[in-house]
Amino acid sequence: MTSADAPAPAPQCNAAGDGRLRHGAALKFFWGPMDCGKSTLALQMDHNHGRQGRRGLVLTRNDRSMGPQVTTRIGLAHTAVEVTDDLDLVALVRKEWSTGARIDYLICDEACFYTVAQIEQLADLVDGYDVDVYAFGLASDFRSHLFPAAQRLFELADEVHRLQVEVLCWCGREGLLNARIVDGVVAREGAQVVIGDTAAADPAEVRYQVLCRRHYRSGDLGR
Repeated sequence: MTSADAPAPAPQCNAAGDGRLRHGAALKFFWGPMDCGKSTLALQMDHNHGRQGRRGLVLTRNDRSMGPQVTTRIGLAHTAVEVTDDLDLVALVRKEWSTGARIDYLICDEACFYTVAQIEQLADLVDGYDVDVYAFGLASDFRSHLFPAAQRLFELADEVHRLQVEVLCWCGREGLLNARIVDGVVAREGAQVVIGDTAAADPAEVRYQVLCRRHYRSGDLGR
């Protein structure tokens, strides 16, 4: 075989820490309604990978704290990269590599709020750079329509997992849908993304409540 016939060298990256690609990176999407523990699982996964010597980045968008961090309702918190519309996730990882940092994986909380282009970039990181991506987020908005980014994750992910932590409607049935409550009424129209939480105390505040399908459709909030 002549040098002209020799196969091209494998692409190089720092994902494995030694410049060699690892085979088998994956894009995994973990989804569920509010209060099912998505952010808690995201931080637990980051902790577990870190204990095994892997290095990654934690990203989020529109966290309930309104800051560059992932927070949970059980009190856990972790600093994070805030994802904005113009953030190129491939460029972000490549910039980290250029400083000599290792990036083996990404933890992407609130991925439902990313742009569709950013979901494509996550797939590029898996396929072209062998970086594992673990995305966490809601599937549907307050109108029960899929978020565009979540839809793309369903279409592209190697694995899709619905979280099994049970969230209940006020009636005791399984909570399936995320209702937006404005002035004590289930909202049916409005901007797709309005930041709020499930624990707003002022009835005039925008808040969210997980309901079963029956009570989401009827707008019955119980007591």
